[in-house]
Order: sequence, then structure tokens, then C-alpha cells
Amino acid sequence: MAVEGLSINLATVRQQYDMRQAVEACLKQDIVAIAPWRDQVHKIGLAEAARIVADNKLRVTGLCRGGMFPAVDAEGRAAAIDDNKRAIDEAAALNADCLVLVVGGLPAGSKNIAHAREMVADGIAAILPHARSAGIPLAIEPLHPMYAADRACVNTLEQALDICDLLGAGIGVAIDVYHVWWDPKLHQQIARAGAGGRILAHHICDWLVPTTDLLLDRGMMGDGVIDLKRIRAEIEKAGFFGLQEVEIFSENNWWKRPGEEVLSTCVERFRSVC
Repeated sequence: MAVEGLSINLATVRQQYDMRQAVEACLKQDIVAIAPWRDQVHKIGLAEAARIVADNKLRVTGLCRGGMFPAVDAEGRAAAIDDNKRAIDEAAALNADCLVLVVGGLPAGSKNIAHAREMVADGIAAILPHARSAGIPLAIEPLHPMYAADRACVNTLEQALDICDLLGAGIGVAIDVYHVWWDPKLHQQIARAGAGGRILAHHICDWLVPTTDLLLDRGMMGDGVIDLKRIRAEIEKAGFFGLQEVEIFSENNWWKRPGEEVLSTCVERFRSVC
């Protein structure tokens, strides 16, 4: 029997498996939904990745990732837009639920975060017609403020939804608990996202205390301080009943364990604490 309601973001086992191996390992655990990263797709080739998805009747809850729009010059911004259009085409080939956008931080040498955010909105606006034509929703993933300078200058659900409201149909949000659990406006903004039909993905892991690396020390669900069940209840109250997607970067713990142990723990924790 398939594990209903669970997807595995393949970053969770990226050190153990390539995409083909990860799918085989997921299927052994009765996991039938995944979210690959573009580098994992490119490594085996888009056609082969699409074949694996189709042959195994997998659901792809998202493709990671597009974004990274701010750049120091027009040439850099145009290159980002072109790359995002390619990402949309890859997501369409995989029949993905959405393309996740990590929007990018400050261009080199800049201290103007407001301008970076303008470049993000402009970049998304430039790719949105292509996404609509391909039938691929764009999911802005707000990242924790610790990443504002280098990875994502959109740091709250409220900021992401403001961009969605500005740009209209075909765009929503990916709610990753690691990045938004701390936000005092979180539950209000989840309700806002649901009312607008903007919730496209729900990513889960946990925030460890202490956290030894802000990028590569995410916790397994239940090992940290995030109230996962409460957030899920709010998301469902807002009308989203889609899959919960486990996304864990764990250089010194879970990435060092056997892949089957990681996946079986994901299943057990999903059932017990999520």
C-alpha cells in the first residue's frame, strides 16, 4: 500500500542515491511521490527522468528549483530568465505539480535589498506567461531571513503573497516549515494563501536546537521545535490537502546514514508527528 500523503524531496537522500536509485528506494518503502532537483534530473537526462516518473506512475510534487533572478546587469537577469524558462519546460516534461522558486539574494556588491526584490518580481513576471502556457504553476518559497543576502530576499509568506497578488494567476507559494515556523504572522498568512488558492506545496523537516549549520543541519521531523501538526492543521483549514514533502539537508547526520534508514524514518515520523 502506498504511503498516502507523503512525498520525498530527493535532496533528503542526495548523498546516498542518484535519481534512479532514489526512486527505487522510495518504491521499496511504498513512497510514490517525489520532488527531484534539476541537477539530479540533468545527471541522468530529462528524457530518462521523465520515463522513470511515467513508468512508475509517480507523482512529482515539485521540481527544485527555479529563481535566482537578481543580477548585477541586464545580461545576468536575462540569463536567469532563460534558465527559468528551461526549468519550466523540465517541470512540464516531468508533469510536476509546480516549479519551486528560490528567488535569489543581493547581487554581488549590492546593499539594496529593495531593488533585489523588485528584480525578483520583474523576473517572475517575465517567465509567468511561459509557465501559464506550459501549465506549470510557479511556487515562491520564502526563505528564512538568514538567507536574505545570498539565497532569497523574499523571507516571509506575506512578502511572497504580495508578489502573487501583484502578478495574478499561475503563481503561489511553497510553505516550507523550516523557513517560516518562527513568523508571528504565519497563521494569518496561511489563511490568506488558502483564500486565494495560492498554496502549492508544503515542505516539512524540523529546526534543531542547537543548529550547527544554518544550511546543512535540518532535523528529521520530531527532533526539533517546530509544531508540525499545528501548521498542518492551519494549512488544511486554509483548504490545502496536498502531500507533505520531506526536505532535509543534513550533512553530518541523515546524509551519512543508509538511504533505506532515512526513508523508513521519514515514513515513521510522517505518520507519528506530522
